[in-house]
Amino acid sequence: MEKVSALADFQQKATGHDKVFLLLYKAGNEQSLCAYSNLDSVVNQEPNIPVFSADVAEVRDIHPHFGITSAPTLLVFENGQYVNAIKGCQESSYYKALMESAIYQAKAKAEGKTVKRVTVYSTPTCTWCNTLKTWLHKNNIPYTDVDVSRDQHAAEDLVRRTGQQGVPQTDINGQIVVGFNQARLKELLEI
Repeated sequence: MEKVSALADFQQKATGHDKVFLLLYKAGNEQSLCAYSNLDSVVNQEPNIPVFSADVAEVRDIHPHFGITSAPTLLVFENGQYVNAIKGCQESSYYKALMESAIYQAKAKAEGKTVKRVTVYSTPTCTWCNTLKTWLHKNNIPYTDVDVSRDQHAAEDLVRRTGQQGVPQTDINGQIVVGFNQARLKELLEI
């Protein structure tokens, strides 16, 4: 993780990257130390992802520029635009998923493919759901998992859209795949 000394320094170093991360932290703060160490452990495994850091006690012009009032906060930038702020300390697995998503998007773009928006509707006790999610992980496909046993609105919306109550159901850019139909999933995901 590379430290930046000012907003201008960060903007210069971030130029030319599709996706960039910037951790704003406060040295000596327990939550900041947690976020820094968890993110740093992931960055060491994925060195090709541009991840920067700034101590808000030393670098005073970044957090007010983006309206950030608490540390730690991980800022996410896409094509030079600030798109998201993730506050607090997250597990290493969360940061790893963010990095893997960035790698997948860069790889898809390099191959001339469009990045697919994938949502899996599942329940925790569904074995086919877990098989599907494992298959998506194995193929480095980032997805959003919606637990319909906990989200009644999502369950009702899914039944209204598909006429099906069973899970898993996968939404790939608006196309629904019911069950674990590997051939159809490969076709829609272009793998």
